[in-house]
Amino acid sequence: MSAPVIMWFRQDLRLSDHPALAAAAAAGPVIPLFVLDDETAGDWRWGGASRWWLHRSLESLGASVPLVLRRGRADTVLAEVLKATGAKALYFTRDYAPWSPALEQRVKAVCEQAGAECHRYGGFLLHEPEAIRNGSGAFFKVYTPFSKACFAKGEPRAAKGPVKPTWATHTLERPALESLALLPTRPNWATGFEPVWRPGEAGAQARLVRFLDDGLHRYADGRDRPDQENTSQLSPHLHWGEISPHQVWQATRQAMDSAAGRLDRDGEKFLKEVLWREFSYHLVHHVPSFPETPFRPEFADFPWAMNDGALKRWQQGQTGYPIVDAGMRELWTTGIMHNRVRMIAASFLIKHLLLPWQEGERWFWDTLVDADIGNNAASWQWVAGCGADAAPYFRIFNPMLQGEKFDPNGEYVKRWVPELKDVPAASIHKPWEMTLPPKAYPSPMIDHNKARERALAAFAAIKKDEA
Repeated sequence: MSAPVIMWFRQDLRLSDHPALAAAAAAGPVIPLFVLDDETAGDWRWGGASRWWLHRSLESLGASVPLVLRRGRADTVLAEVLKATGAKALYFTRDYAPWSPALEQRVKAVCEQAGAECHRYGGFLLHEPEAIRNGSGAFFKVYTPFSKACFAKGEPRAAKGPVKPTWATHTLERPALESLALLPTRPNWATGFEPVWRPGEAGAQARLVRFLDDGLHRYADGRDRPDQENTSQLSPHLHWGEISPHQVWQATRQAMDSAAGRLDRDGEKFLKEVLWREFSYHLVHHVPSFPETPFRPEFADFPWAMNDGALKRWQQGQTGYPIVDAGMRELWTTGIMHNRVRMIAASFLIKHLLLPWQEGERWFWDTLVDADIGNNAASWQWVAGCGADAAPYFRIFNPMLQGEKFDPNGEYVKRWVPELKDVPAASIHKPWEMTLPPKAYPSPMIDHNKARERALAAFAAIKKDEA
């Protein structure tokens, strides 16, 4: 019997369209291994919502794969497993987090020391960061030319079907999934997640089919409406690799082709959002400090006004601005927030409260089931005006106007802020102007106009310093 090989699962928790797993299956009997490595990621270890999803996703994968579960530093664990099994090779999917290149180099060294081959594959992105460059050979710092370059490169490789490895026989202990302690203990703050999500590869495929059948045709015009279901909600599935971007891209193209042009505008808009995910990861790869440090260095000296009390009110959805509070409560209850509302809530934190964007980024990291090191950092820096191709800092969302435009009847607000369920639509986004404002709902914690003036003054201060 040939020596086994190890398939190190990371954020690629699927069996279909899996280059690393396919190569491992062709090389010999496979030992499937997952390592919960909190040490390497340090402060960026998975947050609570991500850990809930990870438990459910591993549970799903483990129903058809004899997973070996371990916790500890990944390179140390891999060294131990290689030694214990005599495996002749290790296969894994490349990762792009700031700490991953060093980890992958250590893993390569571990394999060399054990006399095992080390094979790394793509599969988490459509295009590797080295493959998309501008005319001078540098990485793109602006999204639009990046996306055009991706489209010009031609269609990504075709998605492939499920892999059916021969699973190796071994004597490794296989502790229960509960040993990873991923789920919340009392109180169980994740009870609202269960009705919303179906983690795992089957859930990802079902979500994609549902979106393409009943969502894509409304996407271009409806994706900014939080009161409607027009978005794919594929982000956590993509984040955990339960579905590959190639599968999403190919299925979208097929839907567009079958619609004979009727879905071209919607489909192209959706594919551009897939490419925003790519752009975010390319930025993190080329600028490893991106999740913590402003891309535009002049923002390093921004005069933030740190206030723990204000931060807590924002986190709890008690700002007094209905569209902001609805988003923050949706996030806490379901582990997700509509993307348009994410921008509104982020703008409020940064520009109304003058709190550092990193505080919001950290909160999202802990509370989002799709907490993604690339998208999270790029999106927060975009709103803060300090990122690559960011919105100008002086673009300050008016939460009342944003609410009136994107939640015109107040249905989204009423769903998540029940204190306002009886407020008429005309007043739902500024209930403090009613003759008898609802007593159970707080007044705005800061006046919009005064907050705007303060934010612009802070921005003017760094522009003056820059000059």
